[in-house]
Amino acid sequence: MLVRSRSVAVAALTLLATLVARPAAAHVDYVTEDSGDPLDAVAFTAEVLSGPFNAALFAVSGLVAVAGLAVYLRVRPTVVDVVVLREKLAGYGDLVPWMLRLAVGLPLVGAGFQGYLFAPTLAFDPGSSPFLRVLFIGLGFLLLFGLGTRIVSAIGLVTYAWVLLVVDSSVFLAVEYVPVFVALLILGGGRPSADDMLLEVASTPGSYYGRIDPVHHLKRFLDESTAPLRRYVPTVLRAGMGVSFVYLGLIQKLADPGSALLVVEKYDLTSVVPVDAGLWVVGAGVTEVAVGLALIAGFFTRGAAALSFVLFTTTLFGLPDDPVLAHVALFGMASAVFTLGAGPLSFDRWFGRPALDDDESVVPAD
Repeated sequence: MLVRSRSVAVAALTLLATLVARPAAAHVDYVTEDSGDPLDAVAFTAEVLSGPFNAALFAVSGLVAVAGLAVYLRVRPTVVDVVVLREKLAGYGDLVPWMLRLAVGLPLVGAGFQGYLFAPTLAFDPGSSPFLRVLFIGLGFLLLFGLGTRIVSAIGLVTYAWVLLVVDSSVFLAVEYVPVFVALLILGGGRPSADDMLLEVASTPGSYYGRIDPVHHLKRFLDESTAPLRRYVPTVLRAGMGVSFVYLGLIQKLADPGSALLVVEKYDLTSVVPVDAGLWVVGAGVTEVAVGLALIAGFFTRGAAALSFVLFTTTLFGLPDDPVLAHVALFGMASAVFTLGAGPLSFDRWFGRPALDDDESVVPAD
């Protein structure tokens, strides 16, 4: 009976979080061309919440969410299904580099062919800038193959920094590339990858390839040198994903309600859920900031990652002209965070979960 009640609590909490997160509209700049009417963010939020219905709905939703989190902290669910799922996911850890390579390799190839610098809003002419086109396509294909993964990731990180500092700081909209590049610098290509395959061949005594490959010793050295940092990869990924969410919610919605209102109007979102357009914007902004802060803190990490995946999916179906490639990196990050859990320096790791029986000690809940 106790396990069943805990299962109901977990299911209710997940359903509530999913319903609350649905209004989020992802990258506003990707689906709107105008900036909208300039509005004072504080005054706009105050006006939206000054209406009795809006205030009551916002307050009740907040209280229900807080109550659900309080129940979670109180019972710290140890449903057998969740424990088995966590153990199974731990066996997928060696596939995370492959997930991340796909997550950034595909959109980089798309960026090169379509002509944009990480974010679709920063377009360039591939015909007049052939070097940029070759650079992005080359980075993407090499990451997809897993060839020279650490070197390619370093070049990608430098390229992103160049765009951010020299070309246009609005590329921060695609900040999800940064934690993925950093994670790949630490992890390398993993398996399956060309790096792993060639290292195996080159390391075999008597192989012809081993006689001519000048870099496989460097890869082995880098693998050994970065090994102590591997435990922090979950922290890098969830914190990076959290920063992206906070930026989307705080800067793109709460601080720029005029642009967010254009999205609500363009897709007639008030007909989907009949609430005030302003409440859509405020609700979406607050939800994304809350999910982002939870990821940064490493709180209920796998739940937040799963929620993020649902959010991205519903957004892509709800906004038909939202560029799919621009969100592939976020999908990959969400999958990797769901697989790895919170990692060190997280609330989940510190708080843990109760033992399943008298013979088991407290286990970190990440």
